[in-house]
Amino acid sequence: MSKTHVTTTINGEPVEFLCDTSQTVLDVLRDQLGLTGSKEGCGSGDCGACSIIVDGRLVCGCLMLGAEAEGCRIETIEGMAAGDHLHPLQKRFVEMAALQCGICTPGFLVASKALLDRNPNPTETEVRYWLAGNLCRCTGYDKIIRAVMDVAAELRETAR
Repeated sequence: MSKTHVTTTINGEPVEFLCDTSQTVLDVLRDQLGLTGSKEGCGSGDCGACSIIVDGRLVCGCLMLGAEAEGCRIETIEGMAAGDHLHPLQKRFVEMAALQCGICTPGFLVASKALLDRNPNPTETEVRYWLAGNLCRCTGYDKIIRAVMDVAAELRETAR
């Protein structure tokens, strides 16, 4: 199998890697770069556990080839916190117990960040629609939705 050299930016840092042409960006992140926060839940783009942000767009890492990352700007769950300082979404998920086993949590957090980056004032319907591609088997979605809505209001307040 041939290898492809990829130069990209991940969580603000320049990164280079070699990958097989059939290898997904999720596999590269987890197996080569040690960024194991994104999870593989289904491998077919149906669960959202592997959600990443690529050039400002929400993407399922299991559906994107590693070679397609060439020149892209990628954000993963590992890039949400600034050192020990959690992103407001991460803090609120913990405070509101909007998580359980944790398999889906990184995907929900990344998807929620992508939404708030794009739309800082979403309605509850918009949040539910945006997160519809993320599945959780352990808990209801209400705490997750409330956490996102609370953080959206908090971020708007601090932007004033």
